[in-house]
Amino acid sequence: MKHLLILAGLSIFLSACGGYPIDTTMSKKVSDFEFTTQDNEKMGLSDLEGEWWIADFIFTNCTTVCLPMTANLASLQTMLKEEGIDAQLVSFSVDPEHDSPEVLKDYGDSYGADFSNWNFLTGYDFNTIKEFSIKSFKNLVTEAPDGSDQVTHGTSFFLVSPEGEVIKNYGGVQSSALDSIVEDLKKVQ
Repeated sequence: MKHLLILAGLSIFLSACGGYPIDTTMSKKVSDFEFTTQDNEKMGLSDLEGEWWIADFIFTNCTTVCLPMTANLASLQTMLKEEGIDAQLVSFSVDPEHDSPEVLKDYGDSYGADFSNWNFLTGYDFNTIKEFSIKSFKNLVTEAPDGSDQVTHGTSFFLVSPEGEVIKNYGGVQSSALDSIVEDLKKVQ
């Protein structure tokens, strides 16, 4: 009986603390948003409510880190399908002036993205995405230096809970992180 009481108490404590059956590295609420998808439709935080999702920050003219990041997210999408894991993928553009919905659609197509659960978002100004990225994800975004079109941004993938809380980040450039994401999603679903 004593063990049952301890387990019940621990269960209540973990629930109250947002406990998850994985090691978490973050605890940030995602700010409310409503942006534009590659299909020129509105998508916001409310559309992701009740869903586990992975977020990243990229731009289509990127000549360095976005290439492996987007390739890794495409591989992750395939892995999730193979494992029967239901999760959304959301790529926020950090170059909204260039990355129109049409440009993002072509970019996603070039990586074989299945847009049924992977959306590329734009439809805001640079300062909006910079502030959103830093405030909600603790993810660095800085303007391209003069004479360059290369925006500086963090390279993490972020696991977001159905309640809109960022609970973990992973290296987005390393394909080795993909197995960890899949394993974590198996545990939380």
